[in-house]
Amino acid sequence: MNLHAVRAIYLFEMARTRRTLLQSILAPVISTSLYFVVFGSAIGSRIPEIEGVSYGAFIVPGLIMLTLLTQSVSNASFAIFFPKFSRTIYELLSAPVSHFEIVLSYVGAAATKSILLSVIILATATLFVPLRIDHPLWMLAFLVLTAVTFSLLGFILGIWADNFEKLQLVPLLVITPLTFLGGSFYSINMLPPLWKTVTLFNPVVYLVSGFRWSFYGSADVAVGVSLAMTLLFLALFVAIVAWMFRTGYRLKA
Repeated sequence: MNLHAVRAIYLFEMARTRRTLLQSILAPVISTSLYFVVFGSAIGSRIPEIEGVSYGAFIVPGLIMLTLLTQSVSNASFAIFFPKFSRTIYELLSAPVSHFEIVLSYVGAAATKSILLSVIILATATLFVPLRIDHPLWMLAFLVLTAVTFSLLGFILGIWADNFEKLQLVPLLVITPLTFLGGSFYSINMLPPLWKTVTLFNPVVYLVSGFRWSFYGSADVAVGVSLAMTLLFLALFVAIVAWMFRTGYRLKA
């Protein structure tokens, strides 16, 4: 493996985050803090406990997952789209760097940024609500798996998109609505039977449920099912990325 190339690309992407701290870190933290104020304080004061957890604490895993999904997709998609847009990707494809090393660099950097941001938001949440983490190792596992999985999705979108409008299409019109409807701010057990069944077709439900279980030991879906679905999404996106590089889809003029 060409570790020098992997390290160079990884550090370049991480340096871009340091140059845009206001947009990359501060803005998402402020936005999430507003969710705590509105949902946790204003609305949470009128909602009883959910599954033995105060409403403010109940929504913390969902808010972290909302940020993790959107930031993972956005970071990875822009990272690979910009070289395509500036036509510098051909230099990368012709360099002595394997496809695996390219994906590892870009996806690794995007996942690292998302995980760091999630940790900052988790620390910020302790200022608003009392938190506990019953299964810290599983929490970390779900965090890393989800970040890598959706960074791969972002990488796919970055290759697929041929303009900036398409780059924002899926995060804004698909990922964010699915996260809001995936039990981030409520338990799907509160829904009528019909809507609960429909909600189970939302893949984000399994991610949020598994992540919330790592905090409070309770979940809308069995944790084994959540883990299996997460690994399934990971395998699917890996297969799609492999196909894109093998066929040169949207990579070779």
